[in-house]
Amino acid sequence: MQLEQILKIGNFDLHIHTTASDGVYTPSDIVQKAYGLGLKTIAITDHDTMSGVKEAVEAGKELGIKVIPGVELSAKHKGKSVDVLGYNIFENMELNEILVQLNEGREARALRIINKFKELNMSITIEDVREFSGEGNIGRPHIAKAIVKNGFVSDIQTVFDKYLADGKPAAIDKLIIKPQKAIELIHNAGGLAVLAHPVLIGDDDLVRELLDLNFDGIEVWHRKQDKEDNKRYKKIAEEFGLLMTGGSDFHNDEHSLGQFGIDW
Repeated sequence: MQLEQILKIGNFDLHIHTTASDGVYTPSDIVQKAYGLGLKTIAITDHDTMSGVKEAVEAGKELGIKVIPGVELSAKHKGKSVDVLGYNIFENMELNEILVQLNEGREARALRIINKFKELNMSITIEDVREFSGEGNIGRPHIAKAIVKNGFVSDIQTVFDKYLADGKPAAIDKLIIKPQKAIELIHNAGGLAVLAHPVLIGDDDLVRELLDLNFDGIEVWHRKQDKEDNKRYKKIAEEFGLLMTGGSDFHNDEHSLGQFGIDW
């Protein structure tokens, strides 16, 4: 079934993270949750990895849920973080090589952030962080959880606000690619490239500039976008003749799987 057909049917969530990156549920657990909520189609879009896709697809077959193989590639454009969602991806050598590089970069970045915290008299180890990341990619949320567990800061949001956000004492840039490269990788792997959560870019002129880079779609509905945002991005999608997608960007139970501001 084509993505366009899935979007017309409804009951989908096309932006979900698992333990393969910084989500708290395994791929099979995500499928089970989706089944319980009556979702018909989901996409697994972990950060810079597709290692959770196979497990989710197999679980989906057992429960009658369509699982779209996906990924969320980290990019940067004019100093702004830009995430590129890829759908209906078939892994190929070029994409795999880039994913390996990005994941190795995440590991190196994590070690540098840990050293930054040590300099700030908040000493944690990579083993402390692995307690939360497991075998998946290490992300900043895992480091933040380790900081909280060791009693240095009271909650995860404060770790981000005071230490990990851009310009803060423990902030380290991650290895990233240009949006053009992300789109090219997705297209070469047979997929569709969608601009994720445009509201987080914070500049609609820049959003339009990005959409000129040969994107196939834009995430019109996202849990961090209100109704006015959704209307605005729907209009932009129509202006560019793009596919409109939506997803909860689910990571944990602070988010609602299948809920992202769209009225079925």
